[in-house]
Amino acid sequence: MPSNPFQALACPLDGQLLALVDNAWCCAAGHSFDIARQGYVNLLPVQQKRSQDPGDSKAMVAARQRFLAAGHYQPIAETISRYVSAWADNQLSGANSFSCLDAGCGEGYYLRQLASRVPADLALIGLDISKWAVMAAARQDNKHLPFSRWVVGSNAHLPVQPAALDAVLCMFGFPVYGEFARVLKSGGVLLQVEAGPQHLRELREVIYPQLKPERSAALKAPEGFAYLGEETFSYPIGLEGQEAIADLLTMTPHLYRASAEGRARAAALDQLALTVDVRLIQWVRS
Repeated sequence: MPSNPFQALACPLDGQLLALVDNAWCCAAGHSFDIARQGYVNLLPVQQKRSQDPGDSKAMVAARQRFLAAGHYQPIAETISRYVSAWADNQLSGANSFSCLDAGCGEGYYLRQLASRVPADLALIGLDISKWAVMAAARQDNKHLPFSRWVVGSNAHLPVQPAALDAVLCMFGFPVYGEFARVLKSGGVLLQVEAGPQHLRELREVIYPQLKPERSAALKAPEGFAYLGEETFSYPIGLEGQEAIADLLTMTPHLYRASAEGRARAAALDQLALTVDVRLIQWVRS
């Protein structure tokens, strides 16, 4: 279990180090950010919002919680934990902890898996632009991640000190490589998890009249990073019942991309066999 709290939060207004004072995070300039009763802090200033309620909705977060709790992405979580455990074993020395940010943490599923599976000392931070996602993560935190930090924030303006992190996870999210490079230590690792070409293909065939051609799999190292390696794997899952299928559709961007007719076709299904297909790419901070 993790034994060190993440300490290198930065003020989203001026970038100064935040310190915990009573029940708030404060910087030297006097900016203060209260910790909500659920246990998270909102470090997303209004000027960084593109909408009044950005990110996943409350309904999307609830659907994802139910889907993940059913274990459909457990093999992905186990693989992530294997990578983080190996990195931590290579980098830890003495009493130091291994710091890891989940950039786009959702309701905290993957960080909870890390806490239960990785024996090393971890300092964890989960960040998401959706307050509903972070709130759900914090509510489940007491037993699983007693030393984590849950933050409402944006990948485009990470409220983290420069060169503070050993690892960043970007799980099916929106990578902002410049920010990831800024907050990673030299030699730190970015693990980017993407949907493979066959990912949820069976659902996409139901809701879309035709599928778009697959994009090229060619890789180019982002500025500040060097290619470290990658892994791809796939496995089948089966959903039983209209509620389970509806949860899957609701938790994905396909909910808004599909037509009303496509959503209706999915809603009429009682069972659906699916392929989970993922690509895990490792980048090292150069």
